[in-house]
Amino acid sequence: MSDLSNFPISKKWLAKDPSVIQLYSFPTPNGVKASIALEEMGLPYEAHKVTLADADVKSPEFLSLNPNNKIPAIIDPNGPDGVPIGLFESGAILIYLAEKSGKLLGETASEKAKVIQWLMFQMGGLGPMLGQLGFFYKFAGSGWEDKRPQQRYIDEGKRLLAVLEKELSGKDWITGSYSIADIAIAPWLRALDFYGAKEVLGWEDHKALVAYLDRFVARDAVQVGLVTPPRD
Repeated sequence: MSDLSNFPISKKWLAKDPSVIQLYSFPTPNGVKASIALEEMGLPYEAHKVTLADADVKSPEFLSLNPNNKIPAIIDPNGPDGVPIGLFESGAILIYLAEKSGKLLGETASEKAKVIQWLMFQMGGLGPMLGQLGFFYKFAGSGWEDKRPQQRYIDEGKRLLAVLEKELSGKDWITGSYSIADIAIAPWLRALDFYGAKEVLGWEDHKALVAYLDRFVARDAVQVGLVTPPRD
């Protein structure tokens, strides 16, 4: 049996089967990247619900694995060097899992480079910008009298959707074949429903994106990953 005793997080979230990947997450756009990838790749794992409350993400146990206090994070008891490894940052986790499984990272070096390129597009642009849009359009920032910040992120959201719409024209997935780049991008497009921001961004005018998100959500592994770990 694998020994996770060197990971303090395992004291707060006890592993039922420490021989499989331990996922510490919550079903947010970033959180579901890891659960969807694990489902798609068929890697055995155990999911632990880590809420966004300070009692969880700012607990000493969680901070011991991710000092940046954000979900998701994982422990792989069967690390690449023969010892357990802990990882945080959703993009890093996606690359790690893809390399471990040999799936969803392209078949050639050129394909891999393209997949990582679009993964970075999500990590550095789409996710942060749509997250800010959510703050200024739905949450606390929506009540601010000065609407310039809100308009900034509406405009940037429109620009990013236009980039994706053009790239997806005539193909099913962002690099041609389904990959971890799609697992990163699509959950953030889905978040526009939660933010109530589809109309202001002209979502329905993006025919390729509408079809893309429908294809993504229809996948069996995605259906499971979107609710793992359960909110309740």
